[in-house]
Amino acid sequence: MADEPTSYRTGMTALIVAVPEAEPVVGRWRNRYDRSAAAGVYAHVTVLFPFLDMDQIDATVVSELTRMFSAHREFATEFRRTARWPSMLYLPPEPGDPFNHLTEDVAARWPDYPPYGGKYSDTSPHLTVAIHQPDPILDQVDRDLTGRLPFSATVTSVDLVAFRGQTWRRHHSFKLGR
Repeated sequence: MADEPTSYRTGMTALIVAVPEAEPVVGRWRNRYDRSAAAGVYAHVTVLFPFLDMDQIDATVVSELTRMFSAHREFATEFRRTARWPSMLYLPPEPGDPFNHLTEDVAARWPDYPPYGGKYSDTSPHLTVAIHQPDPILDQVDRDLTGRLPFSATVTSVDLVAFRGQTWRRHHSFKLGR
């Protein structure tokens, strides 16, 4: 959800991996410089955005996602450094492959919903810290984070979140296999 559209639309959904371990490190910056944080989205790595509209999420979709994600093992990841794309500062998870596998499986099942709507050629996994900001702000955030990294996280689930008109809310959480 890092490269979000100009405005969210009621009923939009996304599949994301919550990274609560990131909040003490990046929370204050995300609250200032990532619009999704102000809309209720916790620190995360996106698996697929946008996903099906909420009115398309039924028991069959939930069952398929449950089965799909349970086939993936829980995994540990680490955030060791910052990285940038134009006007954006993020943390790349290491290793990134487990996130890529989650995305590939969902995108293969729902090919009409490519990552970020097919808008970007590089959809590497990332945890957005600041987006749509000029370089001096990104430099400031980068300097602050350099002394606060690394941190680790254990990924145990994927969340389906939905935009409810003002904020994003967790609709369902899918456990990864053990």
